[in-house]
Amino acid sequence: MHEHRVGDSGERPVRFSVFLNARSLGPEQDRRLMKDLEGHAMRASDGGFQAIFLPDHHFNGYMPMASDSFIFAAYLAAKMPHMYFGFSVVSVPLHHPVRFTERVNLLDQLTDGKLLVGVGSGTTPEEMIGFAVNYKEASQLAERNLEIAEQLWAKRMDDPAVVIDNGPYQGRVLQRITPAPYSPGHARLMPVAMKESSARRAAVNGWPAFIPAFTPPQIFGNEPFTHVKKYFDAYKAMLLETGHDDAVVANALDWSTHTYQCVHVAETDEQARAELEIILRGYQDAIDRENEFNARAESDAANKKSDVNISALDEGWIGTWCLYGSPETVIEHLRPYAELGIGNILCGTTTGPLTEQRLAFADQTVDLLARKVLPAFA
Repeated sequence: MHEHRVGDSGERPVRFSVFLNARSLGPEQDRRLMKDLEGHAMRASDGGFQAIFLPDHHFNGYMPMASDSFIFAAYLAAKMPHMYFGFSVVSVPLHHPVRFTERVNLLDQLTDGKLLVGVGSGTTPEEMIGFAVNYKEASQLAERNLEIAEQLWAKRMDDPAVVIDNGPYQGRVLQRITPAPYSPGHARLMPVAMKESSARRAAVNGWPAFIPAFTPPQIFGNEPFTHVKKYFDAYKAMLLETGHDDAVVANALDWSTHTYQCVHVAETDEQARAELEIILRGYQDAIDRENEFNARAESDAANKKSDVNISALDEGWIGTWCLYGSPETVIEHLRPYAELGIGNILCGTTTGPLTEQRLAFADQTVDLLARKVLPAFA
């Protein structure tokens, strides 16, 4: 009997990527976690996943290698030269524009252009204060840092100096950024297509975008596809309006990304749900510990968050952020996203503290996705 594949009707094949978003609970776990994530990434690579995405986070409770995920990506790229590498997402206000452009260019060279640099303004006040950045100023700092980065990428040796004057970031660049980029202009950036300005930046430059499954200030719910369709349709319309050639448009759409913070697959729906709840309890315990430090960071008005969040065990959170079930259920869930035109499904397979049990769940998920889900969308 013919097995239906999404591509059978002419739709674009779907890429699958792994998001290495595990947490360490203490310094004694840091090294083991990094080695376990390396092994998990290699497993995904062997299974047919096309990219590894890394977060950009700092301080309490986050991944040890996320404090400089450019370094970790370069390390993995040397072991998996065929893979794409991405960031979900670089918190632009926490990076001096000179260091940002240098790191992007170097990794662009080391990956032969297989680089997707997600960019955003950050989410956590505790991280901001560690870099002398006010949370309320993060968005404008990010916008200005990206403007400066474009000036730095464009600067030739004999051009006038690029003057940097952006909050905590100061400087004057007389020569040029080295190394030169591998990609024309520079590596592809991936804005979050939530704000009109961010979606337009992606469209005008022919870049892919992250497509959100929620609309702030509520960042949870049970209708994620409604939000994904809204943002994707707006981004795609802008992309088609720009007049890019077909190859640029196709490449941008091929990497347009819908993210699941937690993906868990088992042989049956019942097994997947029971194991998902174990995973989410561990994740929520870690979040509760982090919230103590976040509360200290939010003690002044400049660092108060406006987003409304809830427990990861709430059905609204699960509905927005989780993908779980048997392979057949996961395929049925993803089919509307594939038919919409989403090019890349980013799978958070290591969400939460990476205990021995959690790693086993993560490997189980990658193996089942590789054997039973990816072929349905090839």
